[in-house]
Amino acid sequence: MNPRSCDLLIEAGWVIPVEPHGVVLENHAVAVDEGRILDLLPIAEARLRYAPRERVELPQSALFPGLVNAHTHNPMTLMRGVANDLPLMQWLKGHIWPIEAAVLGPRFCADGAELAVAEMLRGGTTCCNENYFFPDAIGAVYARLGFRCRLGLPVIEFPTPWARTRDEYFDKAAEVHDAFLGHPRVSTAFAPHAPYTVSDASFERIRMLSDQFEIPVHCHVHETAREVEDSLREHGQRPLSRLQRLGLVNRHLIAVHMTQLTEAEIALCAAEGVSVVHCPESNLKLASGFAPVEALRRAGANVALGTDGCASNNDLDMIGEMRSAALLAKAVAQDAAAVDAASALRMATLDAAQALDLDGEIGSIEPGKQADLAAMRFDDPETQPLYDPIAQLVYAGARQQVHWVWIAGEAKLRERELTGMDLPGILARAREWRERIVRLPRPA
Repeated sequence: MNPRSCDLLIEAGWVIPVEPHGVVLENHAVAVDEGRILDLLPIAEARLRYAPRERVELPQSALFPGLVNAHTHNPMTLMRGVANDLPLMQWLKGHIWPIEAAVLGPRFCADGAELAVAEMLRGGTTCCNENYFFPDAIGAVYARLGFRCRLGLPVIEFPTPWARTRDEYFDKAAEVHDAFLGHPRVSTAFAPHAPYTVSDASFERIRMLSDQFEIPVHCHVHETAREVEDSLREHGQRPLSRLQRLGLVNRHLIAVHMTQLTEAEIALCAAEGVSVVHCPESNLKLASGFAPVEALRRAGANVALGTDGCASNNDLDMIGEMRSAALLAKAVAQDAAAVDAASALRMATLDAAQALDLDGEIGSIEPGKQADLAAMRFDDPETQPLYDPIAQLVYAGARQQVHWVWIAGEAKLRERELTGMDLPGILARAREWRERIVRLPRPA
């Protein structure tokens, strides 16, 4: 039989497809053609069946789906470490919002997004759920770099450099949504900031448009105990109950943080198809609380992982986030079996893709899906000896060991070298923004 031509054949010591759950395939290959996964089969069989235009041999590496960062504010990479060791509202009101008022604009957001893409690719992340201002400028960067993104359309009740009035937020949201309609890698979601910064009228309008456009609603919810207390005082109900009253608790809702949940709220999320995004390291750093991840999972809710922004994390390291999520879940549940390694990886891949309504395209290594893939070396001292590739990836691996990354079959990282990106220029612009920000007046 004549071998079939294909664009790419990746041969790996181990392939972790994520679906089926917990499976590891030793000495397997992934055939890719026209950006999609064509086949997954043993290397010996692949060499007989396919004639690739490019072959990548990775005998000491694990190949896994590209990681999906389900909640991030990527332009905030330019505020990495600018305000540390503070509670959420003091951090926001005393530092982040004043800096944003001084520097926020399309160039800031574009430069920050490009720095973030470089960092994410070097850590095996191939898709993100973006939530920040000037989505037109951010989306243009993702489109130019070929990075996959669910792009947030921000809504907040007070004026910002992006929009001054409620109507302007919605008008601009419609423009950005239309601009990326049908784009192969950039899609949109509504991104109301939080229940404490968005009115009932805006939420009702978002619900109507989300239903009309069939796009998610990406929102911070139940991030802190104070948020819940303030909502009870101002609205007479908890934030999630308020969103339910407004018709937003449904399969479109991507509820981020969710550290303050009752058993009834956990059951509600599971019943209504809400996706919860867990950001363990940001929650820990801001002392926001502990999300009941294992209780949500056992109830049947979809739980994804995100980093949050670099101003509160302070990185976009999804491999580190998987480890933190698994360890923290065990402590919170008081159960060493909670969030095992395979489940942590799934939360950062297929479950995150499901949250973004992209699980039909990405999140697992299955024929027909987009070839968004990453490879981690396992021949370093830090990952030897090797018994369980999934556990090694989650508990012992580091983003510095990721050495190949593809998006839609296109290599974005080749042996640790970024392709199609001007890294010296990106770093130079980051330093320019640092010089501008450090000259701003500091809060008392």
